[in-house]
Parts: sequence; C-alpha cells; structure tokens
Amino acid sequence: MKRSGSADLPLHYGYVPKWLAERMAKLGLAVVESIVIDYGKDEVLRRISDPFWFQSLGAVMGMDWHSA
Repeated sequence: MKRSGSADLPLHYGYVPKWLAERMAKLGLAVVESIVIDYGKDEVLRRISDPFWFQSLGAVMGMDWHSA
C-alpha cells in the first residue's frame, strides 16, 4: 500500500480523572501483553512507533475523554 499525505495528530494537555487513568492503564497493559504473546516484543515497538496506531490505541483506551 502506498502512503501519501499527512495528518495532524496533536498532543492535548489536561487532567485525566484518576478512575479513568486506572482503567486506561489496565486496558493498555492487556493490549500490549496480547501483542507480545501473539507477535513478540518487536511487534509492540513497531506498532507503538506508528503514529496512527498509537493514536488509535489512545482512542481505544479512552484517551480522548476530553474531546467533543
């Protein structure tokens, strides 16, 4: 697949409620552990370094709690 173009993936600042941070940490750990078990440590690093995948992981974990 040919990639072209660009995307604006800004970092947001703000406060994450403690209850949400705890849930996000548990879910993030489960996702990373699953990838390590199924594909290995190198795959985790490859995926985390992809800004689109990283942004998607944050959305799945609820990191967009402040977005409307």
